[in-house]
Amino acid sequence: MGVIERTVEDLRGRLAGAWRAAAEAGELPGGELPDFTLGRPSEAGHGDFTSNLALLLARTARKSPRAVGEALVRRFPAGATPVREVEVAGPGFLNFHLEPGWIQPVVEEVLRAGAGYGQAPARGIKVNVEFVSANPTGPLNVVNARAAAFGDALAAVLQAAGYDACREFYVNDAGGQFEKLALAMEVRARQELGEEVELPEGAYPGEYVRDLARLWLRQWDAPAEPALRLDLLRREDPALREAMGRFAVESVVEEQRRVLERYGVRFDRWSRESEIRARGLDGGPEWVVEELRRRGAVEEREGALWFLSDRYGDEKPRVLRRSNGELTYFVPDVAYHVDKFRRGFDRVIDIWGQDHHGYVARMRAALAALGYDTGRFEVLINQMVRLVRGGEVVRMSKRRGEYVTMEELLDEVGTDAARFFFLMRTVNSHMDFDLDLAKLQGEANPVYYVQYAHARIASILRQGAGEGLTPPGPGEVPAERLTDPAELELMRKLGEFPEEIRLAAEERAPHRIAVYARELAAAFHAFYTRCRVLDAAEPELTRARLGLTDATRIVLARALGLLGVSAPERM
Repeated sequence: MGVIERTVEDLRGRLAGAWRAAAEAGELPGGELPDFTLGRPSEAGHGDFTSNLALLLARTARKSPRAVGEALVRRFPAGATPVREVEVAGPGFLNFHLEPGWIQPVVEEVLRAGAGYGQAPARGIKVNVEFVSANPTGPLNVVNARAAAFGDALAAVLQAAGYDACREFYVNDAGGQFEKLALAMEVRARQELGEEVELPEGAYPGEYVRDLARLWLRQWDAPAEPALRLDLLRREDPALREAMGRFAVESVVEEQRRVLERYGVRFDRWSRESEIRARGLDGGPEWVVEELRRRGAVEEREGALWFLSDRYGDEKPRVLRRSNGELTYFVPDVAYHVDKFRRGFDRVIDIWGQDHHGYVARMRAALAALGYDTGRFEVLINQMVRLVRGGEVVRMSKRRGEYVTMEELLDEVGTDAARFFFLMRTVNSHMDFDLDLAKLQGEANPVYYVQYAHARIASILRQGAGEGLTPPGPGEVPAERLTDPAELELMRKLGEFPEEIRLAAEERAPHRIAVYARELAAAFHAFYTRCRVLDAAEPELTRARLGLTDATRIVLARALGLLGVSAPERM
């Protein structure tokens, strides 16, 4: 427990004690203490902490909030926490003003924990985070890039909060999407061999399929003569088409993996739809159908098999098996989610695109019908992204013509800017990505502003080392010298980091860490402007400020690391 958590716990206990004392004296009613808040005031002049307890008690006490607050202040017990003053402010808020010494131990806490500062103890809870999972039919786009940044940062935050998080990518390498890709490969190969044949409706039109077909032809173990090759392709051999489709899928997946790794995203597991389908009655799609049938959750209608999902919260029943005997794509998806729970995950978090919003209720219904606790299943929706350059929306890829690829974005702005910009906003909000701002080398660029704070710290430490001034280690910082308002604010921000990690994990909101990093950078820049760190005339103060500076370096690097953004030492 950090210094802020300890202080809050102590203040809450003493405030509860004040309420009990006032109740015993007949000044306030007894009963059950309401769930009150104790947090940071919105304005610095209102103290170090503020509470709404008096406002909550006023109704049952039949007194004004200020009168209740005054009763609590009178009964507030003295204690170890350095409370300088408790005042009743505004409509009845209780504001706590503390002595500077309350926050000074945070420097020691950070230096002692090092890169592990903010890491919570293991909770013993396994969480599966599935994200990106783009169809293996073409390059990743900018929406995939947003999902990748969010999913990776969410997993990192969950791990920092003590969860055992697994990053997973699901490859849809079977079913209708695969068949369309295989068909497109066959037709493109015939075109490459000189045949004038139109691409059938439904086949993927992307030029990247032509590139894949050309690669496949180079490695195809068949006679070299184009006429013989064309003859083989015209036969529409299912086995040959399957082989072409497999080649295309593996090529696309490897390219997606390469781009994601360039982006700093590495998955712990790559699951495949083909593997799920192959399980049959052993946890595969056929098992899902038979288990739903056994539970009375299906019904035959006009030769098709329907899942009565409206009984489990969905808006209407859903087809499981068509009248032609084919399973719908929904069935293997259900089997895949069952597989996650069978692998022992306590929580399953999916990050889906906005076009899958209506899919949530039916998946939740299927899991409920199969007997799973749907409270363990979460879906977060990744909203659309518009790229903006010069105030105008960028609509097309220069090289591919259909959409802007993820790699094109990385080529233009780099990994750090891409990830930080995506993580500044909640994932469920539409966003405009300002390419000009992302490339700007100046303080107006949020990621540059934060990284520059880290680089500035590294520069100070290098300069200090050149003068024989090294940062003090744990137990060596004269933190009592740190009393300037800028120093106190910077220490307060350092102390808030563990709580930010906890909230970011609980709320599935890694953007909190991006916001925190900017606030911490701002607090350091203000401290640097106001307080001279290296001062030969003040050796003890210099040691204290070097300790604070080094602690800030540690936390900045830790915050950026959770976001997957580098912490440069020179800029």
